[in-house]
Amino acid sequence: MSNYLISISKNETLSDGIIHDPKSKLKVKAFDLLRARFKPSKGEVRFFVTSGNETLAFETQGYNKHRQLLVLQMISWYCIYLGLIEAQIHSSLPVHFS
Repeated sequence: MSNYLISISKNETLSDGIIHDPKSKLKVKAFDLLRARFKPSKGEVRFFVTSGNETLAFETQGYNKHRQLLVLQMISWYCIYLGLIEAQIHSSLPVHFS
């Protein structure tokens, strides 16, 4: 599995960071759905992660025909980094959360 970079501003928590892939220049923004509002952007790819009482949304920034497998690898790497070992990735917001 590749290593990625994470950027977090002073006003954000670790679960609201941006994952960067240095090779493809792809960025994926993480949103903690329990603490922040998430408004999907047109033309971007998004996935949702559930793990215990955590629910995160991930959305690409500047998606330009990148492989979805790369996006999923970045999300799974980030979940491991956060310690969400039992994370499940969903292509749409889980029904129990809406």
